[in-house]
Amino acid sequence: MEWNDLRVFLAIVRGGSLGAAAKLLGVSHPTVGRRLQVLEQASGQVFFRRTASGLVLTDSGEHIFELAEQMERSALAIERRIAGESDQPEGLLRISSADWFACYVLGPVFSELLRRHPLIVPEIIAGHRLFDLTRREADIAFRIVPFTEPDIVQRRLTTLSYGLYASAQAPFLPRAEGEGVNVITMNTAQAHYPDVLWLQERYPRARTVFTSSSRTVQAHMCARGLGIAVLPRALGDQLPALQRVDTDEAPPGRDIWMGYHQDMRQMDRLRALADLAGEMIGTA
Repeated sequence: MEWNDLRVFLAIVRGGSLGAAAKLLGVSHPTVGRRLQVLEQASGQVFFRRTASGLVLTDSGEHIFELAEQMERSALAIERRIAGESDQPEGLLRISSADWFACYVLGPVFSELLRRHPLIVPEIIAGHRLFDLTRREADIAFRIVPFTEPDIVQRRLTTLSYGLYASAQAPFLPRAEGEGVNVITMNTAQAHYPDVLWLQERYPRARTVFTSSSRTVQAHMCARGLGIAVLPRALGDQLPALQRVDTDEAPPGRDIWMGYHQDMRQMDRLRALADLAGEMIGTA
């Protein structure tokens, strides 16, 4: 029984279908079907049954599921340990970060990293999803919430200031409680963010005209004059098409956390980035 076949088995369990498993593994649908068939033929067992809602485990499948997860944990630990003991600052480095943070905050760090270590290849995985560092979905992550997963080495890297912005081409003259003001803000999933609540409390009568989970998209829509937006100053202050609006109270800032799995702490290319990020943008 090969480990790669069990990886397919776990992907089907988590995805609920052959197609979903194929996407998780980055392979074709027929490949997943063939690997499952090989696994079932080798064991003489049927591990899944088809239902209206997808593939579900049979009793035989349930019996090996926990053992397969144990094998996965061991295989991932070996992979992390080998990667963490590489002795040259070179190769691919997978970095999880919001797109605006990668561009406007980490950009200078990446430039300096590549100047010092030209054989390192940073790969940015942009987005808000909290990638699983244990499964090496990313090697290192930068995000606005602390890490709660076990065995993660983390550091509060810095605290970013936020500001209220309007288009540089349009004067911003709000009436009482934001009457007549158009607002660009985070989407529903991020409606609890402190800057969103600050904006709502400051301009309760304003009208939300555009939402996005991307700060970069918000900034560009704001520059087009669609409405005002609260943005990280590291982003907003660098865009000439925006003007920062003076307010008696600034929007709340956010902490930035940097984290990686403890098994990766000896990976030279990861350490190079972590040390440089701490040196160039970190705070005590």
